Amino acid sequence: MPLLRYTLLRLALLAGVGVLLWLLGLRGLLLALVAVVVAALLSFLLLPKHADEAAGVLARRHQRARKEVDEAIARDEAEEDALLDDDDPPSPGDR
Repeated sequence: MPLLRYTLLRLALLAGVGVLLWLLGLRGLLLALVAVVVAALLSFLLLPKHADEAAGVLARRHQRARKEVDEAIARDEAEEDALLDDDDPPSPGDR
């Protein structure tokens, strides 16, 4: 939920800045570029708590995913080791 909240707050800032700049007379590509830059700066200044919460959610997701990948790799290595341990090396006379 913090990730969604932060995203919606940033989009609201972008829309608000866009409307304000439109009212000030900016149009077209310049409006979009200036709105994005100003909204990014404002979100950096006004939403650090929300950004930290969203970053925490993403970090926890990454840690869980990384743990699952590490466990899968360990299982795969164990299976490969078991297969290699079960195989008898060929003797020279088997050729």
